Amino acid sequence: MTDTRVFCAIDTADTARATGLAGQLKGLAAAKIGLEFFMANGPEGVRQVAAAAGPIFLDLKLHDIPNTVAGAVTSLLPLKPAFLNVHAAGGPAMMQAARAAADKAGAARPKMLAVTVLTSLDAGDLKKTGQHPDTLEQVARLALLAKEQGMDGVVCGPTEIARLRQLCGPDFILMVPGIRPSWAEANDQKRVLTPRAAIEAGASYLVIGRPITGAADPAEAARRINAELAA
Repeated sequence: MTDTRVFCAIDTADTARATGLAGQLKGLAAAKIGLEFFMANGPEGVRQVAAAAGPIFLDLKLHDIPNTVAGAVTSLLPLKPAFLNVHAAGGPAMMQAARAAADKAGAARPKMLAVTVLTSLDAGDLKKTGQHPDTLEQVARLALLAKEQGMDGVVCGPTEIARLRQLCGPDFILMVPGIRPSWAEANDQKRVLTPRAAIEAGASYLVIGRPITGAADPAEAARRINAELAA
């Protein structure tokens, strides 16, 4: 899988920059590749980053009818991502179909995660979209639904870690974006926590983007984060 608990969100469409960052960070942080990169470079781009970085989190947040999502997961298996995700809001049948498709890879299958509530959303945003305005309540509901459908874990915000660890048990994966070291800006994340506080609350893995990718020396920023976690 991966020896690090930190995934760097490499949000760029530039293959050279992505592979360069992945290479700089190898051994310090694993790579998370999202829609921006995938839409620009496709599977071949992912292969290039994986060659430089090792195991990756392919963050595509799949959300469609069950058959379509199952087909998408099957198509992505040759890339051998360590983690792959879908939206929990896609419902039970969709998550079951995604897990069944992933299982075709046997022991080499990716860990399947379900996205709960994006960390860019708050109670006001949820209310406007017709969802439960209590963010923690909505996240907890979706996390339990995901666990029931065989997901290996969820993507959740920092403020929900402790509650989900209590609800879902010690082995359920909590992949947590919205992580901001005390020396970094929050940017557009509305629910944030420091790396050390997130791990202490029960996070399995941390997703950190701009504090690393925007640093003058990304490798040094990653080292600084790892030192905080090890302290």
